[in-house]
Amino acid sequence: MPRLVLTNASVVVASTDLSQYITSVSLNTTYDIVETTAFGNTAKTRVAGLADNSVTFEFNQDYATSAVEQTIYPLLGTAATVVVKPVAGTTTTINPQYTFSALVSEWTPLNGSVGELATASVSWPISGAITKATS
Repeated sequence: MPRLVLTNASVVVASTDLSQYITSVSLNTTYDIVETTAFGNTAKTRVAGLADNSVTFEFNQDYATSAVEQTIYPLLGTAATVVVKPVAGTTTTINPQYTFSALVSEWTPLNGSVGELATASVSWPISGAITKATS
């Protein structure tokens, strides 16, 4: 069975391709656990509740026009459409496209020490569902 080594993932935020500035991406889904145990049960029972989705990015900072800072900073406090794919290129069953609305709730415009690369790490909650396309 083939494995995928991420070397060319695609990340588009608010119609701007930021792939070349991202070193890490993590798309996460968890569900609330709702207990349904009632009289007569001998063990707890549960069902999945609402999904709680989030996305995490590690950026290499760049202040140039149409780069990281110029794209993200104006989006603070708003929801932005984000499109993520494992590999840049055509969307297929083996290269699905995930589209969602992320609330740009945090930003670190400057992070680093002497002699280090300026970076930014963010974790944004997703508002609503994640849509997966395979074509």
